[in-house]
Amino acid sequence: MKKIYPCIVGLGYVGLPLFIRLKNKFSTIGFDTDKNRVTFLLKKHDKNKEFSKKDLILKNSSVITNDVEKIKKSNFFIIAVPTPVDKKFEPDLKFLKDALITVGKNLKKDDIIFIESTIYPSVTQNFCVPILERESKLKNNEDFIIGYSSERINPGDKKHSVENINKVVAIETSKKKILKKVKSVYNIISKKIILSKFIKEAETSKVIENIQRDLNIALMNEIFLICEKLKINFNEVKKLALTKWNFHNYSPGLVGGHCLPVDPYYLAYIAKKKNYPSNVILSGRKVNNSMKKYIIKKIIKLLKINRFNIKILLFGASYKPNVADSRNSIPLKVYKFLKKKYNKKIFCIDNFIDPQLAKDLRILNKIDKTKYDYFVPLVFHKNMNLIYKKALKNNKKIKFINLIPSE
Repeated sequence: MKKIYPCIVGLGYVGLPLFIRLKNKFSTIGFDTDKNRVTFLLKKHDKNKEFSKKDLILKNSSVITNDVEKIKKSNFFIIAVPTPVDKKFEPDLKFLKDALITVGKNLKKDDIIFIESTIYPSVTQNFCVPILERESKLKNNEDFIIGYSSERINPGDKKHSVENINKVVAIETSKKKILKKVKSVYNIISKKIILSKFIKEAETSKVIENIQRDLNIALMNEIFLICEKLKINFNEVKKLALTKWNFHNYSPGLVGGHCLPVDPYYLAYIAKKKNYPSNVILSGRKVNNSMKKYIIKKIIKLLKINRFNIKILLFGASYKPNVADSRNSIPLKVYKFLKKKYNKKIFCIDNFIDPQLAKDLRILNKIDKTKYDYFVPLVFHKNMNLIYKKALKNNKKIKFINLIPSE
């Protein structure tokens, strides 16, 4: 078998774990167009706080680079770039397109390409293949072959890290030589791979994994809001419901990150193209997005009740506990809205998010000497109680206000 030279295109939350796994076995290229990201990683510093310096030690002549010339020797490309939504909540494939053009210009006969970015069904064949063929002047399934693998990266989750999960790997071929190469790469990445010959089905399975969770959280958010209106103790309601054997344990929350707030729109988009309105999928999005207004309304009410110059300290700005990731973060959006409107009354502390972002947005990374009147957690980071105790030293009358039931 010809020697494999993998190239990971995109070194974010999805791509970096793949690179770290593969560099231990192969001479691997980690490519990213973000010069700052590359510089930090070469200094063995992961701004996302997912990996240590030891993890970032390069092996087997592997490199991290933003130099396109260095990817030319690669023959197994894995594309793991962001696929967000635009202002109309429609798929934005700009980053994917740019990555495909870069790979296409460097594609050679017998190369293998895998897409790991989250996409809607048919993107691999109908969007990716034409770009690769145009840029490379090669033909899919004749000169090169493309596959799709679902990313299941959960930031901050050490138990379900990429090496410990089941990984879906879809490629439409029966050629043993190609399958052997694919297995040799993905068996290094993950504990168990599930091979499939159906790319569109794999693309669909990925988006519904996140849609299912989004809908379940939306259901609990709506029940929580109804309980609030009816002045019913939500925690007691849930505790009693959990005594039934088939009641699932989901909690209300502020849904953020790159997956749950995005994937429903991807599936709804392609469904709409086929004249099917995705009523259930998007109703979950509507409820979860509404939690931002609920939180803001609660805090503004707190400000109006207290007419004096009070100070509110919001705790947490990332999208979920104990991670640096602030993509689509509702807590961050809440803070930015309130800070703009009530500048001298609203403050925020979070020592998990990127320090430069914190500096730009005037987010504290440690407690100062200000006497805050209210402590309002929006994200339940593990150091929350410690920060609250420090704030309590400055003002023993500070009130802890919990707006969201925590698990």
